[in-house]
Amino acid sequence: MSEKILFNKNWRFHDGEIETPPAATKGPVYAQAKNERFRAGPAAIYYSDTPNDFSARAGRLLPRVITHERWSAVELPHDYIISQEPQKENNNALGFFDYHPAWYRKHFTLSEEDKNKRLVLYFEGVTDRCEIYLNGTPVYENVSGFVPFEVDITDLARFDGENVIAVHVLPGAPEGWWYGGGGIYRNVWLEKSGKIAVERYGIYVAPKLIEGDRWLVPVQNEIRNNSLETKAFRTETKIFDSNDTEIAALFASGEAGARETVTLHTETEMVSPALWDVDSPNLYRAVTTVLVGDEVLDTAETTFGFRTAVCTPDKGFFLNGRPLKLKGVCAHGDFGLMGKVVPDSIHRHKVRMLKEMGANAYRCAHYPQAEYLMDEFDRTGILVMDETRWFSSSEVCMEQLRTMIRRDRNHPSVIFWSIGNEENVFLTEQGARIFRSMKCELEKLDNTRPVLVANDKSPLECTVYSDSDVLGVNYNLAAFDPLHEMYPDKPIVSSECCATGSSRGWYYEDSPERGYTTAYDRESNSWYRGREETWKFVAEREWLMGSFQWAAFEHRGEAEWPALCSRSGAIDLFLQKKDAFYQNKSHWSNAPMIHLLPHWNWADRMGEEITVFAYTNCDEAELFLNGESLGRKTIEPYGHGVWSVTYTPGTLEVVGYKNGEKVATDKRVTTKAPYALALRAENADDVKANGKDVLLVTAYCVDENGLEVPDASTFVRFHTNALGRVLATGSDNSDHVPVTAPERRMRAGAITVAVRVGENAGTLRLYADADGLVPTSLSLEIKK
Repeated sequence: MSEKILFNKNWRFHDGEIETPPAATKGPVYAQAKNERFRAGPAAIYYSDTPNDFSARAGRLLPRVITHERWSAVELPHDYIISQEPQKENNNALGFFDYHPAWYRKHFTLSEEDKNKRLVLYFEGVTDRCEIYLNGTPVYENVSGFVPFEVDITDLARFDGENVIAVHVLPGAPEGWWYGGGGIYRNVWLEKSGKIAVERYGIYVAPKLIEGDRWLVPVQNEIRNNSLETKAFRTETKIFDSNDTEIAALFASGEAGARETVTLHTETEMVSPALWDVDSPNLYRAVTTVLVGDEVLDTAETTFGFRTAVCTPDKGFFLNGRPLKLKGVCAHGDFGLMGKVVPDSIHRHKVRMLKEMGANAYRCAHYPQAEYLMDEFDRTGILVMDETRWFSSSEVCMEQLRTMIRRDRNHPSVIFWSIGNEENVFLTEQGARIFRSMKCELEKLDNTRPVLVANDKSPLECTVYSDSDVLGVNYNLAAFDPLHEMYPDKPIVSSECCATGSSRGWYYEDSPERGYTTAYDRESNSWYRGREETWKFVAEREWLMGSFQWAAFEHRGEAEWPALCSRSGAIDLFLQKKDAFYQNKSHWSNAPMIHLLPHWNWADRMGEEITVFAYTNCDEAELFLNGESLGRKTIEPYGHGVWSVTYTPGTLEVVGYKNGEKVATDKRVTTKAPYALALRAENADDVKANGKDVLLVTAYCVDENGLEVPDASTFVRFHTNALGRVLATGSDNSDHVPVTAPERRMRAGAITVAVRVGENAGTLRLYADADGLVPTSLSLEIKK
């Protein structure tokens, strides 16, 4: 039976390169020109990597080796770049950080029982290039920081002593124009399987609607024979519904030659399965067992779903037969407080925020994103445009494409394959050749979804559109109508749009010297149109399937000093909601809502005119200042209310009406000075006492009346009891203090605190204090 062991603990880490002097004589050169290539330096098995080693004892096997390098104990996932202080002289696209090599090492043992098993190390992601060594022998070189890979150590592993895996991380040749990070930033697994087992990503289930409520369910099983002789076997695949009720069983027999992988095909029919939908994401499981006689050799499973997704050139997108406008967002796969590392609890929180905002679709910009995140899209009902990093038909890039397709093809959430983004060659004959080759390779593995590229280059001259199943257009609003006329038989989607920047809580004019951009929706330039203008454009064209807004979350990089990130997100770098979040909600949600901006603390602007916006999906909005109406306004679809108000302290309130009835309100109240600190847990339901989850807490100030102070700028210190640890803090995306600092100056009334939850259940306590304010604490019961 297969065993999958999380391999994240007890790694050793060295920040920086380690130079190993070349040998001066023939002996070392000869010795290292064999299988064990490295007998010196950090790739070697007996290299000393003990953190803070001051032991004088000799080792059992060899004399004690003393190292002068600084090694530390770390737990994966790990990003060693994010803890730096940004420096202006570093590349702005990459977030103003210094990218340099580093080393990881892990010592482990295997038992005698493991000798007859296939042994694999599975890396979900290492950024961006890396070299892998086992016991001094090179075993793998990875060239992409976004694609998972496996390292077969079956033949090289030792069973009579210690093994050492060494990982040499080599960032610096960035794969993108955004924060790249550095390190083993996703999970690592040690997998042990029998010599006959289901291949990685080897179960493929592709339900197809036949007619009415009848579905054909083809199941493909790839079985790997890692032994040195031909083996016969049989498979049983059972299908379970969401209640774990077995609803079908499929059987097949096969034979695989030595070190050969074979594919078995079976199929069944089902009537009226529960459909996967954005509002009811019903999932099924296919569990495959491999047997010889009655002996079970391996078991593997995958989830899948039943749904139809149809793209039409004249009526837009249909999910399960009903029209659905894609209310999508683009996003990078990082997290402002932890860099490339995104714990599962943060993935869950981010997806929940997208659902709350009204989004129903997500574009993986611009690379395959975390496996857990893809699963979460399935579980919560978010449609996905899955995108590969490189538009290239070279073999190394084709293999990355194949990995993405095989990994993600069972996800019912995935409705598009995007195989390129904003390439100059989209306008050349060369680009057309590359597209055709990549599409051909892709469709060998999955032909159930349309293939597109996200193109921003002169759409009317794009050479790859002729072979695209769907036309993906970035920005270029003026090109959509003529493009629709040029390709009347092609569905069209806005694959990227808006990118208009805004800073949370900044209601003045743009302030480049501070790195702030006004929070009011506006057109940044002719390319980056406002959210309102863009969504109106999308909504009024029935044939336009929808759009993917840039972006869901602010991301590091693509910045102008002193700002450290792009400001285009509807949610800020530290996962605080911006006014843009509520504007999107007013466009994408049906439940009545209204959101008022700005705050109403303007002691420095007494008597001045303040622009007031109300984002709402109501028919009408009426604004009141201290109980006096300032006017009731009709709100056009996807529009907003706007008033010019002479500032007077007090209560600013807005009321939303539908069909003449009051259905929503929002208000802003002038507060007094900060009096006390307060803490609010943002994702308490997402965390368990597992040593891995991260709790997000918002720190804010209240005045003496208990009102939240929206413009507070207090300096706050944080610490926890033994059940947690403050990992990071963040508030201002122009703050250059490293995120790992346990204290932070507040901007716009909020600080986000990331707390790593320990492995022991009990009452986790987070404490916050600030000079001159009443301190506070948050207590949270954490269960296993």
